[in-house]
Amino acid sequence: MENLQLPTNKMGSSCLKYIPFRDIVLWDVKRYASERIRSKYPIVRLGLHIQEESHKVKLYDYPEKEFGILGVNNKVGIFDAYTEKGENINQSYKKMEEGWLAYNPYRVNVGSIGLRTDQHKHNFISPAYVVFSCKETLLPDFLFKLFKTDRFNKIIKESTTGSVRQNLTIDILKTLDIPLPSSDIQAALLAKYYLKTQSADAQDKSALRKEEEIAELIMNRLGVHLKSTVKKKGITFAKFSFIDRWAADYLFNVSSIKGITESKYPVHKVRSILLSCQYGLSEKASEEPIGIPMLRMNNIFNSELFFEDLKYIKLTEKQKENVLLHKGDLLFNRTNSKELVGKTAVFDRDEDYTFASYLIRLKVNPEKVNVHFINYLFNSPIGRIQIDMISRQVLGQANVNAQELQDFIFPIPDITTQEQIVADLSAIKAEANNLKELAEQHRKEAIKEFEKAVIE
Repeated sequence: MENLQLPTNKMGSSCLKYIPFRDIVLWDVKRYASERIRSKYPIVRLGLHIQEESHKVKLYDYPEKEFGILGVNNKVGIFDAYTEKGENINQSYKKMEEGWLAYNPYRVNVGSIGLRTDQHKHNFISPAYVVFSCKETLLPDFLFKLFKTDRFNKIIKESTTGSVRQNLTIDILKTLDIPLPSSDIQAALLAKYYLKTQSADAQDKSALRKEEEIAELIMNRLGVHLKSTVKKKGITFAKFSFIDRWAADYLFNVSSIKGITESKYPVHKVRSILLSCQYGLSEKASEEPIGIPMLRMNNIFNSELFFEDLKYIKLTEKQKENVLLHKGDLLFNRTNSKELVGKTAVFDRDEDYTFASYLIRLKVNPEKVNVHFINYLFNSPIGRIQIDMISRQVLGQANVNAQELQDFIFPIPDITTQEQIVADLSAIKAEANNLKELAEQHRKEAIKEFEKAVIE
């Protein structure tokens, strides 16, 4: 019998690839078409070193209790997203312990995985996420860094299943191979990574100082000098024209905003510069990318919008007329933890988006104010001191309603002055963002070095 000649590609290598039957988990060509992971360290099956953690708690059984909810995105991994009363959570949420990892099974292929550390305050996460822990042989942070490497991310993409929406189940994850050094070597590789990222940490601190400059500049340019908010006892006096809430905590501290009223520019209530004020949608949204993306409280960060970890909702054409966002809309987070309530950001996209009920949409009068100027004011100490005075806190949840935020007072210069202040503040903001981008680049370089040390 003549020898069978296998077909070859242009490079001369065989077009056929043989896989041992014992290694076949799924009948999926893309999974087995790529080269297997190689390393100078032992290659092991991940499932032997991790275990799923699906400890669900019926949060709705505690309707008046506040629960801290975690989120996951591809920028920071795990983050403290928001707090919510049990009565508003209609399904069981998963417990998330320190050192556990969680990922979005539909977005892990773009890096949506995170590790809960001692820096996170919240400890529950949506049941939509896959949660797992590592056994003693595998350091959680080592695995987290491995997920961030290009080579392992490629393996993740090749291992997802689904004809429309790609999915990575925990069972498939367990079948993946990883390089596994000893625990001591894992720790040493992590130490080298963090040594490399020291410059990134320094850049983050410099970015923070830049952002503090924004607060200082806006206060100086407007001539505002605020006093610290302190609890007072006994009798206090306040100007009647600025009393908008009959509550002791507010009235005792209303003198703290005296610096605003003494600004070198005329002071106006927010309602006087608005064209409209509207709450967002209360209808339940889905993680399935069908319909219009909905912005929620976790999409506002540091006075900017981040279009990640989105949910979606189907809307009729009639509904769209009233709830689609437009360029120049200002979104105000009316409910969140005490330190996060009152966050604002300007929507500045052409695509269709809507917004959830915990956000309020403000349309400002462009003949009176620059919306970016108002955004800076809300996020400055001038806005923050009023948010802290006004917001009501019940079991960790703080609230500011539409009526209250319209009664905020801001110094309002003429439009030309506003635009100049915005230009100066935006220049500083750009420097801060540039420092953050450099820090991110250094972390990417550190991950590349980590990958090179672990994977051949």
